[in-house]
Amino acid sequence: MTASPGYSNVFRLIATPELHASGAIISTVASAGAVITGLDVVDPGTHSVVLDLSCTTRDSGHVELVKAALGKLDGCSVEKVSDSTFLVHLGGKIAVDLKVPLRNRTDLARAYTPGVARVCMAIYENPADARNLTIKRNSVAVVTDGTAVLGLGDIGPKAAMPVMEGKAALFKRFAGVDAWPICLDTKDTDEIVRAVELIAPGFGGINLEDISAPRCFEIERRLREKLDIPVFHDDQHGTAVVVLAALLNALRLVKKQMGDIRVVMMGAGAAGVAVARLLLLSGLKDIVIFDSKGPLYVGRDRMDEDRAALAEITNPRHHTGTVSEALEDADVFIGLSQPNVITAADVSKMANDSIVFALANPDPEIDPVQAAKYAKVVATGRSDYPNQINNVLAFPGIFRGLLDSGAHKITDAAMIAAAQAIASVVTDDALSSIYIIPSVFDANVAPAVAEAVVAATS
Repeated sequence: MTASPGYSNVFRLIATPELHASGAIISTVASAGAVITGLDVVDPGTHSVVLDLSCTTRDSGHVELVKAALGKLDGCSVEKVSDSTFLVHLGGKIAVDLKVPLRNRTDLARAYTPGVARVCMAIYENPADARNLTIKRNSVAVVTDGTAVLGLGDIGPKAAMPVMEGKAALFKRFAGVDAWPICLDTKDTDEIVRAVELIAPGFGGINLEDISAPRCFEIERRLREKLDIPVFHDDQHGTAVVVLAALLNALRLVKKQMGDIRVVMMGAGAAGVAVARLLLLSGLKDIVIFDSKGPLYVGRDRMDEDRAALAEITNPRHHTGTVSEALEDADVFIGLSQPNVITAADVSKMANDSIVFALANPDPEIDPVQAAKYAKVVATGRSDYPNQINNVLAFPGIFRGLLDSGAHKITDAAMIAAAQAIASVVTDDALSSIYIIPSVFDANVAPAVAEAVVAATS
């Protein structure tokens, strides 16, 4: 496992000048497997120097290994270790700021009483004006119950807050959307639906996040029926949009058509269901989906309502065998499940110019290096391999477009348009086996997605 930016640390050291000059500190840390990003003198001295050594490590155990190695050096002591990731979270990652000045009584009279009463009455007489005269026109609620947070599972609403804050920060950074983390202390579907319904007047859209399946399906469905603002479950539809975008470009690269390919998918949870449905709406005809009990097919035992419905529209060849058997001559593998469910031997039996999306995170369904021995294109959910499938490519621009158009619903057509817009950012000259999807920091992505969504919803 390589060093991760998520484990970025600063070691405060007191060392002799001779030790610092010798380079032994740097060589010791490098030998311990950490990646050094800086060594700064905080306080020089004749007999000792205070140093801040910055480095990235693999995990918390690796931090202790590096600390122990430094402690064994003659003339060096480790005073403290600061975790940069925790420092980033001190006091939270987002804040409220003013858009208008409050410098004097006149400003106050317009922004608050008595002037604000006139605006209130205007909205009372025409409720649709709330979109133009309040923050509603640019606000999204990021709602969770903390039951399916990242790969951590059911950790509850308090522990989910850092992720929801991060989501809100991404909304602002990439699309200028004001997003608010709403962590609900209940797992009751009825209570979640009612809570979101009650807060909806203050928002222009609802982003459901990290709610476990199958409850997430019902919650989204009921909220879409009840509310007059768009409701978007990012774990489902954000993933589906970016997977579709990546697949469109991968197929462009290998010169295959959506309607002609065979797809094998591992994972029938929230993301898997949404990905399969969006691919089918985009022209895919042949896909077989596996869950932990095997392939979905009509008449199979132990399928819930959502899997049974998916079985009706997938697996046209009625495959009942293993994943390995299904992959023979398949064009595409999409993994949204768990680590190490297929092998390099499986990939070797796929069709020429095969495509592998191994998206389980942090450990994918197959080692990407092994998959790349046989597949033409390999994508993962990780940032340390090429072709990262990351939802941040989709949701900021999608909500920017929904808010700008004043949309009341999000449609399948809007999601397909968003995927096509993401794919279009990668030009023919840039397209390659290691670049089928734009960087998350590509400034062209969110505006392109927003424009496509506006066109699809207007």
